[in-house]
Amino acid sequence: MRRKEFHNLSDLMERVKFVRGENFVTIENTKSLSNQELIELIPYMMGQSFIKTCESVNILVDSQSSEEVDSLLKEYEFTLHDENVTVYKVLDESSNLEAGFLLKDLHDVPVAEFKRVWEASMKESLNAPSSLSIDEHMRSVEVELGPNYKKSCMIAYENESPIGVTMPHIEPGTTNEGRIFYFGIIPSERGKGKSKLLHQQSLAILKKDFKASYYIGSTGHNNLPMLKTFQNNGCTVIERNKVFKRKN
Repeated sequence: MRRKEFHNLSDLMERVKFVRGENFVTIENTKSLSNQELIELIPYMMGQSFIKTCESVNILVDSQSSEEVDSLLKEYEFTLHDENVTVYKVLDESSNLEAGFLLKDLHDVPVAEFKRVWEASMKESLNAPSSLSIDEHMRSVEVELGPNYKKSCMIAYENESPIGVTMPHIEPGTTNEGRIFYFGIIPSERGKGKSKLLHQQSLAILKKDFKASYYIGSTGHNNLPMLKTFQNNGCTVIERNKVFKRKN
């Protein structure tokens, strides 16, 4: 009987997605489980060595999840960090864009310059604040995206001045799912319509250079400007998830 139970929990583990960084694990795709399956799986996941030994654990659960799920996560010392909105867009020929900002990746600019602009783009963000330093963020990109990460780390320039960063890539483990690891405009350049254009340009790069056939994006539910950018660029909301975090 115990053997069968373990096998079932292993099957449930296969249905969720684990995104592993250098010092964190994010558990996604829990929407594929029922509330009861998730309640059974949470204690099992928390007993796994790769989760117990990492610095930070994040889990995304459907915004309509039961109070029982939320209570169980709190028993395991998770706290509600944010609520994320996930969007989807097919990248067809309309995703092509000829004009845009000058983009330079890490083959063209020093890492220190990229980190400086990226850090500036995070300031006064409407998303929940991150506990990672900029160096830890940079290391996470290297770990998650692998050896070609430099191609994804781009600064956007207008009249030779940086206005923000975009980080398009193919989601690891897939061949055609386009994502943007981070997207941000520096505070002084916000509210000028530049987010819409840079996001359009990023989607065009995902299609043309990364060969993505569709795009998955997400942002915090309080980040109304980014939600507006998604809407303006033809993205459809497909999920709303509560984000719970735990520090080990």
